[in-house]
Amino acid sequence: MAVEIKAPVFPESVADGTVAAWHKKVGEAVKRDEVIADIETDKVVLEVVAPADGVLSSIVKAEGETVLSNEVLAIFEAGSAAAAPVADVAAAPAAPVPVAASTASSSTDQSPAVRKAVVEQGINPADVQGTGRGGRITKEDVANHSPASVASAAAPSAPASPASAVPLSLAIGERVEKRVPMTRLRKRVAERLLSASQETAMLTTFNEVNMKPLMDMRKNYQERFEKRHGVRLGFMSMFVKAATEALKRFPAVNASISGDDIVYHGYYDIGVAVSSDRGLVVPVLRDTDRLNLAETEKTIMEYGKKARDGKLGIEDMTGGTFTISNGGVFGSLLSTPILNPPQTAILGMHKIQDRPMAVNGQVVILPMMYLALSYDHRLIDGKEAVSFLVTIKDLIEDPALLLLDL
Repeated sequence: MAVEIKAPVFPESVADGTVAAWHKKVGEAVKRDEVIADIETDKVVLEVVAPADGVLSSIVKAEGETVLSNEVLAIFEAGSAAAAPVADVAAAPAAPVPVAASTASSSTDQSPAVRKAVVEQGINPADVQGTGRGGRITKEDVANHSPASVASAAAPSAPASPASAVPLSLAIGERVEKRVPMTRLRKRVAERLLSASQETAMLTTFNEVNMKPLMDMRKNYQERFEKRHGVRLGFMSMFVKAATEALKRFPAVNASISGDDIVYHGYYDIGVAVSSDRGLVVPVLRDTDRLNLAETEKTIMEYGKKARDGKLGIEDMTGGTFTISNGGVFGSLLSTPILNPPQTAILGMHKIQDRPMAVNGQVVILPMMYLALSYDHRLIDGKEAVSFLVTIKDLIEDPALLLLDL
């Protein structure tokens, strides 16, 4: 029985998507709930699975084509794969199939990020040595794979011409270029960043914070905290807590501009910028004023895992009234974060570095971090922005203030 395989129903904020990869080719047997295609939107990658056991009889939308919500992607013949007529399979129209799809048994065990990397580099996953659990291929395995070694092993033993005998690395004047299309997420991020710089009166103020009190607290209570809550105590949860308290004191920083109106939000949804294989994503922590440190850490850990596996959903990244970005994990000492519209402010954390500081007339070496607050000057005045950042500094340098509500 022929069945139409359709694109998922996209959320209202997503207009269309692009067929990123087909993991099955025409005539290939498919099992129920097996991933057969990936649809990439400007926010997430959606997986299309087989509705039943059967055979993929034809592909309607090839890789790279744009699809709308609930649009037909392929025709599927439900039933036993052995019952599919050979003539029908041979007559089925050919469609562009990624190299990764030729190894069905391994492609289904790979994460969307790995499958996408395999397709982009044009390599066969069967040629990649997997180092992950159960022999699964990881993103690092794909990045470290050398197609040259496979090609040389498979090349015929015909005499090489004088030109081809010269190794590529020794070719004089060789200037290699590679052109690949931007992913929809990367294009969307680029559009939003450009829009933020052009349509807001963005300004950045800086300060520095002594991290020693927070580091001492974490050192003293890390073991007990992890034993009780099952998660490690990090710095991000304390910054989320401090930012939430500062947002309560300065409502304009938690507001947004809608036309000629100012929208003041009576809740605190803080986005945490996360770098993934597909680009920058900002999952949102909901109602942070109601979360304790352990709940915040667990949610951040779950979002990080989802981002690595390409499993973040639209609902995970929708909304947000304020954003925190931590470039310090990559070694950034100082930066000016760009606003995430329609939000009017974003906090940038940076690398912790020992620096000589003057304390009570003496020079002391302290672990210091630069903080940056970028804000929309149309809504937030300099006094509010500076006071907001100083509040976060004070709360981090004396965590007891959060407990005592001072």
